[in-house]
Amino acid sequence: MSMHDPCGCPMGAGGFGEPLGPSAGRRHHSNPAHRGHGTHAHGHGGRDAGRDHEHHGGNGHDRGHDHAHGHDHDHAHGHDHFHDLRRGTGKKALKIVLAMTGTFMVVEFVGGWLSNSLALMADAGHMLTDVAALALSLFAIWFAQRPATPEKTYGYLRWEVLAALVNGAALIVLSLFIFYEAIRRFRSPAEVEGGLMLGVAVGGLLVNLVAAWMLHRAAGHSLNVRGAYLHVLGDLLGSVGAIAAAVVILLTGWVIADPLISIAVGGLILYSSWKLVRESVDVLLEAVPPHIDLAEVRETIDEIPGVDDVHDLHVWTVTSGYLAMSGHAVVEDLSQHQRVLREIHERVSDRFGIRHITIQLEQASVFRHEIEHL
Repeated sequence: MSMHDPCGCPMGAGGFGEPLGPSAGRRHHSNPAHRGHGTHAHGHGGRDAGRDHEHHGGNGHDRGHDHAHGHDHDHAHGHDHFHDLRRGTGKKALKIVLAMTGTFMVVEFVGGWLSNSLALMADAGHMLTDVAALALSLFAIWFAQRPATPEKTYGYLRWEVLAALVNGAALIVLSLFIFYEAIRRFRSPAEVEGGLMLGVAVGGLLVNLVAAWMLHRAAGHSLNVRGAYLHVLGDLLGSVGAIAAAVVILLTGWVIADPLISIAVGGLILYSSWKLVRESVDVLLEAVPPHIDLAEVRETIDEIPGVDDVHDLHVWTVTSGYLAMSGHAVVEDLSQHQRVLREIHERVSDRFGIRHITIQLEQASVFRHEIEHL
């Protein structure tokens, strides 16, 4: 957090991806946003807790205040999701699924066209979006692994969230198209070749079962891979629906089963894709993660002996599984700053799984100055 920003906005909170070690502190101190602001103590939580670097501003703005910033770079535990993204979670599985899906998409489209089945052609169209979604997911994984830069201090980690958003939006459009085509089929029922439809649908089910199994584990670690996984699940549901419609048509000749099943599958796709879009937008808006109670985080910090007040508290998601926090805490006793800093890191990290922590410790006079200049 920039010390000149009393709103506590997170974007100035220390360069993400900066190397640890002796040079890290020197480069951080060279930031113009930290010049001339009195005495600053930078504490690094986790294994580096208690390391204290000091420098003094020289432009006449020294009011004798001591601001302690804690940057938690402890990656020793509970940080698997972030490292999964850095390593490229699910990359191999995505490549295999992309090849399988692309091949069967052609088979299913031809089969749907020959059998005149909307359910098969809708599923083939869904597979086309799958191919694009899987390719986009692979691109996002590759791009997210690029290192941080001075301009992009968090690197390109948000690319996976953008990919998930695009995938979710594409699924919504696809479901609306399925609804439109199904309604048209209700008005003008078309003959469907049930036998061919059934054979192609069974093949699609097998392909999608294998693809879903391969992506299942990685989907729990990455919003991006989860978007691709939901695409595959949508295909799987489409195959199940096509099989059901084919069986009904073969047994009864009731061709309305084809668009009816298509609407049911489209509704399930719409539900899952809307949830994915909503979660992606929440990350981009830096909303508090749904499993984090901000009031509870505030109370956890406020309970630490020596902390008189907590304000400008923010918790947000940088990317899937990687949470960050910034805030201000009033600690009147300057001699207690490093102890309080260490306790904040330990309690917040252990209790909420937040690893990237930037906290400004200040005296009450600084807090009053911030309020006056809001």
